[in-house]
Amino acid sequence: MNNRNYKDSVFVDLFAKDIYAKENFISLYNALHDTNLDPDSTSVDPVMIEQVLYMKYYNDVAMLVDNKIVVLIEHQSTINENMPFRLLEYIARIYEKLTTPRDKFGKKLVKLPVPEFYVFYNGTDDFPSEKTLKLSDAFIKPEDKYGVTDYFPLEITVKVVNINIDKHNPILLRCNVLQQYSTFVEMVRQNIADDIDDPFTGAINMAIDLGVLSNYLERKSTEIRNMLLTEYDYDTDIAVQRKEAFDDGIQQGISQGLQQGISQGLSQGISQGEPQAKIETAKNMLNKNDIAIIANINVFDAGAGIKFDKKEYPNIITLDIINITSANLIGAQKVHKDKDGCVVVFFMACPFFVFVSILSYFFH
Repeated sequence: MNNRNYKDSVFVDLFAKDIYAKENFISLYNALHDTNLDPDSTSVDPVMIEQVLYMKYYNDVAMLVDNKIVVLIEHQSTINENMPFRLLEYIARIYEKLTTPRDKFGKKLVKLPVPEFYVFYNGTDDFPSEKTLKLSDAFIKPEDKYGVTDYFPLEITVKVVNINIDKHNPILLRCNVLQQYSTFVEMVRQNIADDIDDPFTGAINMAIDLGVLSNYLERKSTEIRNMLLTEYDYDTDIAVQRKEAFDDGIQQGISQGLQQGISQGLSQGISQGEPQAKIETAKNMLNKNDIAIIANINVFDAGAGIKFDKKEYPNIITLDIINITSANLIGAQKVHKDKDGCVVVFFMACPFFVFVSILSYFFH
């Protein structure tokens, strides 16, 4: 169990896998429904699904009660507004597991257990005692012209229950094992905040001394410590990954914004600048090999002419007649020398990269 690919936790173990998991789950079920189901006369079968969504995750707790009700419970330290969407896939996989391919295509109506969806939240962010999440909240709301009403034929309703001790949710009073679990989590959290050496072992020993999950913790102290290490390592790893992704996104945004700003600035400056400035910019870009940034910037309108004075540009080539075609000066309309020996280039409308290629022909 080196990561949460095998997503076991103290919560999952208590309510789904421990030898007393059935009794614990029935207690939790009774607290949720205000019922008095007897563990001895009630069948409870785990129907958790492996490899749902991604990274080979298990869903936390999924129990089939008397083959009539399937209860899906997720334990979360961070609220995920997409939980109804996730649970939709979970329940579809469970129904697939509980039926055969022939059932789906037969004429006889296939009876399915009623689904119920819960999220037990114990994170540190402020969150109400209870909240309801709905799949329909994610639906795109079409305009009136499409004739779609507020009735949605597909719905998943998830009840989010805040089980932190300080929220005093009544369910904690109705389910003793859940209350003790929440108390134990608070002990662990406090030890970590106080920077105590080996906070998990310390919390386990403290809980045993205070009679909090004492039988459970005494039986499985080493295993539970490993679970806690895995859970908190996982949460820390996810937090680091999210921060790195956020920082990378900011850096990428800055880089893209800077590049876009440079391109826009060059485009505006070159298109509005004087011909002499255009030449100097082109020469600088040519020397720096910055062609990619300015490849689509228009420089001259058709018929514009630039005069290259021999005194200012002593390294310009001197030709009596320049054959544009043979020189492959695409974008140049006409090139000639004036009476003072200056080279004059008349351009067609050309982008900047063409202008630079023309200059590269003239200058060495």
